[in-house]
Amino acid sequence: MTTQQPIRLYSFPLSGHVHRVKLLLSMLELPHEVIEVNVPAGEHKQADFIRLNPRGQIPVIVDGDVTLYDSTAILVYLAKRYGGEQWLPSDPVGAAHVQQFLSLAAGEIFEGPNRVRLVKLFKSEIDYALAHRKTLAVLGLLEQHLDKREFLAAAHATIADLACYAYVAHVPEGGVDLAPYANVRRWIARVEQLPRFVPMKASPHAIAA
Repeated sequence: MTTQQPIRLYSFPLSGHVHRVKLLLSMLELPHEVIEVNVPAGEHKQADFIRLNPRGQIPVIVDGDVTLYDSTAILVYLAKRYGGEQWLPSDPVGAAHVQQFLSLAAGEIFEGPNRVRLVKLFKSEIDYALAHRKTLAVLGLLEQHLDKREFLAAAHATIADLACYAYVAHVPEGGVDLAPYANVRRWIARVEQLPRFVPMKASPHAIAA
């Protein structure tokens, strides 16, 4: 199925949540229009945006008469409507394997790699030591899981990989070195070699990795 008009994506260039959606839109070759939201200025909390997402968060997509927020929900929608079996298997076991990593992205990756980066880039008032410990824990989990695996949930890339990629790949911007995690670094490289991969804007605050 192809979209009849460009999908509108409400975006912020340093958001890993947005980047997940950008990746899938690009890889599915779906026409889309990026509408930048000035998050530091609080545009995502203004009335016009709240009408799109009552939670006041990015990303949001508008696809015809469908408006959706929450990055993993958007990934599921795009994969099921436009992507076919590759990105989100329909069989119960394959779908469950993908869901495990969507949950990881919304849980441990959000609480660890995302938050250490928020502290370093945006001076967020978050317990950095706790976020750092959670980051090392989830990196260790991924390192072990990716031993003898190329991708997270299947023999090929799925939305699980897209959901987990950005905050893990950009965790050096949060002051965490990826050098000890060879399997994770190889997985990052595989994702970046996928057709139509688009990079997320980097911050100058990254440490060498």
